Amino acid sequence: MSGETITRSQLSEAVYQEVGLSRNESADLLESVLNKISNTLASGESVKISSFGSFSVRSKGQRIGRNPKTGEEVPILPRKVLVFRPSQVLKSKISGLPVEQPSPPTFGSSEFD
Repeated sequence: MSGETITRSQLSEAVYQEVGLSRNESADLLESVLNKISNTLASGESVKISSFGSFSVRSKGQRIGRNPKTGEEVPILPRKVLVFRPSQVLKSKISGLPVEQPSPPTFGSSEFD
């Protein structure tokens, strides 16, 4: 692993370079998308992004844990956790396997008739 992390500003810059919006518009677009994702998750709904993966919030019940130093039992309170499940396309891309994605239909093909 390279250990590098892509930042919010780097994502915004990538939108600027690839889409052709101004830097401010690119930053606003990214903020809008991230806000929509976080607000949807905060309301308890899932977010599914095709060919990327899905985010969901899972509730974990109360359980008993143990203090590793003393061995004393400690209650762990119920909580919600964010879960990400990558798509098969993303898993294949990460592992270097060929990714099969359907090609977009072309004009003149039977799909547009």
